[in-house]
Amino acid sequence: MTADQASAEQPPGVGPPAGGGATEEAEEVGVVLAALADPTRRQLLDVLVEAGQASATTLAGRLPVSRQAVVKHLQVLKTAGLVERVRAGREVLYAARRDPLDASARWLADLSATWDRRLNALKRAAEAATSD
Repeated sequence: MTADQASAEQPPGVGPPAGGGATEEAEEVGVVLAALADPTRRQLLDVLVEAGQASATTLAGRLPVSRQAVVKHLQVLKTAGLVERVRAGREVLYAARRDPLDASARWLADLSATWDRRLNALKRAAEAATSD
């Protein structure tokens, strides 16, 4: 199945917003959204943003999960580009990264604008049909 066939089978508004097929940015957004789907990872990211940098042990002390669970969640966030590891001597610190969130916010805003345009066009068409 070609990309054109796959997009033809999707309902309107599903997939990347206006501007084309499955781009690398849209795939990255998917990874970010999947990482943020877990409430513990969102809470972990909130704590990390507040702290600036923190070790997994420090983060585990502020969350209701074990250090091992924190490390696993940090790996998912790192894979999504939401955190980076920084070595400080023997200690490994984690810091939040903003860029993937900004890209996801732009993608969501584009998607929202696409739906707004479609709904406005539908509203105009319905109003025109009732005025005839």
